[in-house]
Amino acid sequence: MTIRKAKLNDVPEIHRLISHYAGERILLPRTLIDIYANLWEFMVAEDEGRVVGCGALKIYSQELAEIRSLCVDETLKSHGIGRELVEDLINEAEAIGLKTVFALTVVPTFFEKLGFYQSPRERFPAKVWHDCLRCERYSCCDEKALSLELADRPRRVQEPETEVAEVSS
Repeated sequence: MTIRKAKLNDVPEIHRLISHYAGERILLPRTLIDIYANLWEFMVAEDEGRVVGCGALKIYSQELAEIRSLCVDETLKSHGIGRELVEDLINEAEAIGLKTVFALTVVPTFFEKLGFYQSPRERFPAKVWHDCLRCERYSCCDEKALSLELADRPRRVQEPETEVAEVSS
């Protein structure tokens, strides 16, 4: 399994995954045009050449981004793919200097296990103005807002790279 930045030829599979969960009213739908236009936001999980999961990091400001469109092929749920995608998206957020990432989700326990805390939706007005007000479920939304302060996140210790000396006889 590989987690990597999405490529143009991944878009149909990303759209298929998102559309499946949008049909179940778990994710908001995304058009092919929207995915192409925002491809740079996406990471994918690839297994044996097949896209089996995706997630995006939508930047709202110098300090804030949303993890969105996170989904995994239904046949591979509970294999840690979603967790790996979120970890890589968080690492990307840290690498570019963001301070906070958030998610709106109907599965808050998944994000809580990764260190996110419930937050009031009003804390993210750019999200509300950009997506929520246009959503047909705005008045009866069951999504919870969760956030993660990156400064509070425990840092992963990276093992130093070791060089192997070549010995000639």
